[in-house]
Amino acid sequence: MISFRRVIPLLLAGLLAGCTVGPDYHPPKIAAPAQWVSPQAGEGTNPPAADAAWWKTFHDAELDSLVERAAQSNLNLRVAVGRVREARATARMVSAGLWPALDAAGSYTRERYSANGFPPFPPGVPLDANVYQAGFDAAWELDVFGGTRRAAEAARAEVAAAEFGRRNLLITIYAEVARNYVEARAFQRRLAVAEENIKAQEAILELTRDRFAKGLTSQLDVQEAEALLAETGAETPVFETGFRDAVYHLGLLLGQPPGALLDELTQAAPIPAAPPAVPAGLPSALLQRRPDVRQAERQLAAATARVGAAASDLYPKFSLTGDAGLQSIGAGDWISAGSRFWTAGPTAQWRIFDAGRIRAGILAQNERVAQALAAYEQAMLAACTEVETALTAYAREQTRRQSLARAAQANAQAVDMAGDLYRHGLADFLRVLQAERSLYKSQDALIQSERAVSADLIALYKALGGGWENESLSAD
Repeated sequence: MISFRRVIPLLLAGLLAGCTVGPDYHPPKIAAPAQWVSPQAGEGTNPPAADAAWWKTFHDAELDSLVERAAQSNLNLRVAVGRVREARATARMVSAGLWPALDAAGSYTRERYSANGFPPFPPGVPLDANVYQAGFDAAWELDVFGGTRRAAEAARAEVAAAEFGRRNLLITIYAEVARNYVEARAFQRRLAVAEENIKAQEAILELTRDRFAKGLTSQLDVQEAEALLAETGAETPVFETGFRDAVYHLGLLLGQPPGALLDELTQAAPIPAAPPAVPAGLPSALLQRRPDVRQAERQLAAATARVGAAASDLYPKFSLTGDAGLQSIGAGDWISAGSRFWTAGPTAQWRIFDAGRIRAGILAQNERVAQALAAYEQAMLAACTEVETALTAYAREQTRRQSLARAAQANAQAVDMAGDLYRHGLADFLRVLQAERSLYKSQDALIQSERAVSADLIALYKALGGGWENESLSAD
């Protein structure tokens, strides 16, 4: 029959176990702007889930392949995955404190007692003995005031924070792969335009030399034509260096040596074209879409839970301990009923004086909560600022690109007209030089604007926190 003296303490411990010190966490309410300052088409609705893989809006198979490979092989991402698994293991370790610990031990010792000790042994009693012992030790600290539960709560929040940190890194990797890919294609295009202008300028130089040989122009025109050709030719090494630098960075992002992607990307291709508008969603959606904002919120939750863990040290600690086993001086009766021993009982420990250390620790943890709250608010504010900046840059650069396209078209016509006039002796060579310089400048500026439009779109998708929604880390 079960004794009430055993049941009552267990029931009392169970009732006390419902007490948890420290504040309960509630996500703070942050007032997000009602709408974006920079208007964009589709701003009133959240983007569909299909837009999570935003790089596919560029319709570039090579870019899709690079992004997928980076997600699999980026070394910084492997470190982030390791941090998530470390946080999970730490959470399991903390949660283990809610359960009893059981140790098993066994020993054999050969002992000799002193013949001159006190009290003295009777004559004939052997002073040498063997001692055989085996048993179990158990200890269970009852989480009466919830300190361990609060620590486990904080550890779980840290797991989520580490996971959101990994996802934030994933977004950065996607954006960096796309940006460097756009840079590489832009440098290829700038090099191609420079080479086209070099060919045109070489033809003008030959024409000028021919006219000089016939006495129709001066040596000055020849020198100016040669100078223009040399100036344009000096640009090509810069573009080649820029292309290689972008490819080397792509290799780093994919966890490969610097030159591993050169052969793959040497064949020129267009700069990935961006769509004219992007549905930015509502500012309040950033609370769910930006993993860095969610990471900051989870860190706030962890800091709040640690207040309770620190406060639990103000209260007594209750434990149940015991051990049981077999002990004998002879191997023959070691496992008999007479060799049994056991002890069991509760213990209580309460720190009476610590010079204010515990209360100072609680105060310090409360300050960490305040810091985490400020960091959370700052993360949301920074997210809104990044989106506004990206929206403005994307919209304005599209307008600039249209103007540059018209300028390049007009300059191309001006070059043709100036060349025809010069061949017929109806215009001086200075007008030809000015037209050639203006054409090359406007063409190069147009390419850089096309690169900027795509880069601004990448920055916008990154600011919106897209790219991780359909991706998760498998559980251990």
